[in-house]
Amino acid sequence: MGSPKKKSVIIICGPTAAGKTSVAIQLARHCRTEIISADSRQCYKELNIGVARPSATQLETIKHHFIASHSVQEEVTAVTFEQYALQKTKELFQQHDTVIMTGGTGLYIKAFCEGLDAVPDVPAEIRESITRQYQENGMEWLQNEIKEKDPSFYAKGEIQNPQRMMRALEVVLSTGKSILSFHKGEKTVRDYDILKIGLELPKEELVRNINTRVDKMMQTGLLNEVKGLTGFKNLNALQTVGYAELFEHFEGKISLQEAAERIKTSTWQYAKRQMTWFKKDKEIKWFAPEQVKEMVELAKANLS
Repeated sequence: MGSPKKKSVIIICGPTAAGKTSVAIQLARHCRTEIISADSRQCYKELNIGVARPSATQLETIKHHFIASHSVQEEVTAVTFEQYALQKTKELFQQHDTVIMTGGTGLYIKAFCEGLDAVPDVPAEIRESITRQYQENGMEWLQNEIKEKDPSFYAKGEIQNPQRMMRALEVVLSTGKSILSFHKGEKTVRDYDILKIGLELPKEELVRNINTRVDKMMQTGLLNEVKGLTGFKNLNALQTVGYAELFEHFEGKISLQEAAERIKTSTWQYAKRQMTWFKKDKEIKWFAPEQVKEMVELAKANLS
């Protein structure tokens, strides 16, 4: 008798607005399986329009996990995701040979594939203090704090990403050590095959997709969604594109039109950071979103 077929996870990654949801659904249909979302914002049940959550129809077509699974009042980290996704994969493998994972949060995907180094817990009061000061003083203050207190992260880390910087600042203030010192770089080997597929679009097309998506969000009620979350605006989960800009509008700091333009610009900057992250991973095979047939062929060849 031959050895049993090894289980596999196909990961669809890439920048925001590249068409990952549609591709993942098509592949999940082909493989007769379910999808685990690797998106650090779609997991919050209170966030819907502004995080481009899959539509009700899409969620009915294929079962998704880690979507609307947590509250913005819970702390959700890459460690949370790693534990959730490993457990969910184990459960799904009881019925399926293949599981699809899709999302644009590079750190979550890395955590799932390789494991994460243990970073110590941070006292809540340090986290709250940093969040409050960032809201009052903005990005430049945060960058200066990082430059002064964790110069090695400032030199190597994502210094355009407020959530990453706040995390780095929390760690250095509570431990006296750079967050980078906790990165041992030892990969955990998983006992299933992993195939990584990246979706890539020409710059002009991606910018157009982002702008169209933001216009549609505004037309379908993003303003009301954000207004309903004003009471949570100090939470870490809401220091994020599409919400932060509209909170500023409600505070009378910027016009609605300016808020919408800032959402488009910030989303494009985020998409560029995502591509920089994913391009560093040499295991990713790149396709245009419409090349689903070729992706299926690759999956068959690699996972048979």
